[in-house]
Amino acid sequence: MKTIETPRLLIRIVTAEAHRELFEQYEKADAMAFMGYDTEEQYLQEKKKVDGGMTTHRTSVMYFHLIEKQSAKLVGEFAYHNWYPGHSRSEIGYGMRAEAYKNQGFMKEAMLPILDYGFNQMKLNRIEAFISPKNEPSLRLVKRYGFREEGLLREHYCKDDVIEDSLVFGLLRKDFEQQF
Repeated sequence: MKTIETPRLLIRIVTAEAHRELFEQYEKADAMAFMGYDTEEQYLQEKKKVDGGMTTHRTSVMYFHLIEKQSAKLVGEFAYHNWYPGHSRSEIGYGMRAEAYKNQGFMKEAMLPILDYGFNQMKLNRIEAFISPKNEPSLRLVKRYGFREEGLLREHYCKDDVIEDSLVFGLLRKDFEQQF
């Protein structure tokens, strides 16, 4: 599997096919170790997604596992989901695995090489992010890398059984190339 290296991280690139094969060909314990899952519930949630179909005739997904070099632990995840290759655009989603890994700068360190991968390897022209107006760390992160706020989607997202709004952000290849 391909990786991208940063000073503190190995960023493992996991295609949709490799992700699916992991659940089809590996024993549960091996898959859980690879995915960094601590509980069977986490494994079963992800397996349910895989069994439901990760890709369609028009959309796909690309995963990135953030592995801290020093501990060799999977500390965070990043995905290009709702990836429309035919339209050269994708939505991003990301998060840290545990509270202990937050506010360590891992996502900030991973963001630039993953955005670069999206524009240059996946041939994206546009990357989108939908973020809760309450999620200050995520808002700061995307603004740091040149995403522009483009609007508000009212009652767009359900988190913990609460319907929330989403701010819409977009980053175009040409803007990224000018900045970085």
